[in-house]
Amino acid sequence: MQEQSFEQMINETFKDIAPGDIVTGTVISVYSDYATLNIGYKHDGVLKRSDFINDPNVDLKKVFNIGDTLDVKVIKLNDGEGQAVLSRREIVKNEVNSKLQKLYETGGIKKGKVINVNDGGLIIEIEPLVNVFMPKSLISNKIENDLKKYLGTELEFYITEYKPLKGRCIADRKKIVVEEEKAKKEKALSSIKVSQVVEGTVQSIQDYGVFVDIGGISGLLHISEIGWGKLQNPKKVFKVGDKIKVLIREIVDDKISLTAKFPDENPWVLAKTQFAVGNVVKGKVARLTDYGAFISLNDNIDGLLHISEISWDKIKKVSDAINIGDLIDVKIIDFDEKNQRISLSIKQLTEKPEEKEIQDIVDVDIEEYSKKLDEDNNLL
Repeated sequence: MQEQSFEQMINETFKDIAPGDIVTGTVISVYSDYATLNIGYKHDGVLKRSDFINDPNVDLKKVFNIGDTLDVKVIKLNDGEGQAVLSRREIVKNEVNSKLQKLYETGGIKKGKVINVNDGGLIIEIEPLVNVFMPKSLISNKIENDLKKYLGTELEFYITEYKPLKGRCIADRKKIVVEEEKAKKEKALSSIKVSQVVEGTVQSIQDYGVFVDIGGISGLLHISEIGWGKLQNPKKVFKVGDKIKVLIREIVDDKISLTAKFPDENPWVLAKTQFAVGNVVKGKVARLTDYGAFISLNDNIDGLLHISEISWDKIKKVSDAINIGDLIDVKIIDFDEKNQRISLSIKQLTEKPEEKEIQDIVDVDIEEYSKKLDEDNNLL
């Protein structure tokens, strides 16, 4: 029997492989951009980063450890330097597609880390090399402009679309946000009732009022309900984040109306006596309109001085008779507690001209008549 050469014996100890074969290799060294694997062949194999993943920023030292085993595809048996050329791209693609398909089919909430952002949305890693895309429109139920704030964060989502032929796997977080807000809103609604006093946080400020978070649900504090006094601009009173005490005024479906007019602070309760019909009080002209002037009677209550109640003479323009800031005496001519309205008058503090003229005439007639009587008596 012919003895085998040493080289023949060594060769027989290794597997017989060919380009295109899928083999299992063991990592024997790893660097940032490539790893060396023992594939049971007379040459070790080299797996470059570019033959593993598209992302040029992936550090293979964070992906592989010495001793890890993985399936690879043989591309060449010799790269010219005595090493086999390996690739895992096709295998990874198939494995990823299989995992994504399973995740899509099983449904439920998934979790992943945001590893990259672009103008269109977020790239989320579910596990090494298994990524999904979350469009900007599906991040939240609100408009998202600063996507970079999500980089490195972990998010929960549903996989709502999967098309492997197009390499498309869509993650939807908006659905979860909507579900959570709905549950939070229902819980909040069950814990409040009309006339209840609660503490809330100012969410946003509009010209017509303030939106207040009262524990998971938003209520509107209309400008007319901010206080007992007249308020022109809510932004002068509140800022976002302020803690305020409000009273639940009305609940219609999931819409909540709030008020900061607390009954025990109602200035109109005491006003019935102070501003009773017939009383004469001093006020300051606060605002002029075409039909009259609003007079501040105190910090919380204004009264209306109609143009017809300024003078017995006809006035074309309110500003012809009074100006903003004037301190004037006015007479209370009507007090409407229900609608919180007070009507005022200046002219009723003076006599009506025609009545004065009649009185003057009467006075003159009596005097002349008495004089005539005296003259007649002297003649007798």
